[in-house]
Amino acid sequence: MDGKLILGIDPGLNTTGYAVIRRLDGAAMHLCEAGVIRSRQRDPMETRLAELHAGVSEVLQAHRVDLMALEQLFSHYERPRTAILMGHARGVICLAASQAGIPVTHFEPTRVKKVITGNGRAPKSQIQQAVKLQLNLTAVPEPADVADAMALSLCGHYLGSGSLAER
Repeated sequence: MDGKLILGIDPGLNTTGYAVIRRLDGAAMHLCEAGVIRSRQRDPMETRLAELHAGVSEVLQAHRVDLMALEQLFSHYERPRTAILMGHARGVICLAASQAGIPVTHFEPTRVKKVITGNGRAPKSQIQQAVKLQLNLTAVPEPADVADAMALSLCGHYLGSGSLAER
């Protein structure tokens, strides 16, 4: 399998989902690895961010990733603290990508849902089912953070091919 590798990341300060897929010939895709990077909520912010950076860097070192697909910052106006915390998480993820020389594409959650399911307001269960079908998995991916990361990887495959063609 000599296709391009795409890393999808669903960022979070406590739990970050990730998924690496390989583009095969034609439209076929293969899931190489998926999982979560966790930090302990009781640890100081700087420790949690260092753990996230180290975890993403480890995934990037384990795979010769060609493109990172990262969920765009989304927050409800009633929860500005969530947006700030997510900004920290996205920042260290982007730093890890930059240090590894990996281009990053950013996707809004509604765009990912629309591309993967045809519905920009799809529930988590629909995302999980669509990812299962598109990656030919035997079961729906769990937890939802991993399914979201797989969906982001697929968006990188479907929409990020221009970036891949240049590499």
